Amino acid sequence: MKANGSLKEAKIFSLVLIPLLGQYVVTLEEVGGQRLIPIWIGINEGNAISLKLQGEQLPRPMTHDLMSGMLETLGVKVERIVVTDLKDGTYYAMITLFSGTRRYEIDSRPSDAMALAVRTSTPIFVDEKVLKKCPVIMKPISEEEVDKFKKDLQGLKPEDFFKGLEEKPEQEEPPEESV
Repeated sequence: MKANGSLKEAKIFSLVLIPLLGQYVVTLEEVGGQRLIPIWIGINEGNAISLKLQGEQLPRPMTHDLMSGMLETLGVKVERIVVTDLKDGTYYAMITLFSGTRRYEIDSRPSDAMALAVRTSTPIFVDEKVLKKCPVIMKPISEEEVDKFKKDLQGLKPEDFFKGLEEKPEQEEPPEESV
């Protein structure tokens, strides 16, 4: 993983269910900035994030609750999650874990990483290169604009968002140790 200078902290701005597609759109907000990053995620991961954000407690643990509980029991801290890349309309993420003196980076889908992050109060970051590649929206200012934004999202399909975007060639970096 690159140095923190290329990472921008983000938080979940909104989570919108799109029933016709059976998907959610989670929108990350750049902390201290105005950029919003929409990421289409599956229904199960969206439900997992939504339930936690609403403070719902199910009688039995869901997968992300299980992961969180296992890590806590083993004394492993979820240090951060990072949305690391965007390739062919697919976002990639990395979960950084810390145990004792060792740090581990685990490849993840952003949806699973965010579902874990909301359970462990873990900070979310977005690599600057993702912000350069993705279709960024500027943050609405008023409640009416937020409501319009959510309504507009329901009419979009993931492929609508990526029309006209071209992959920019990147310099290859040496691979990091992953678990």
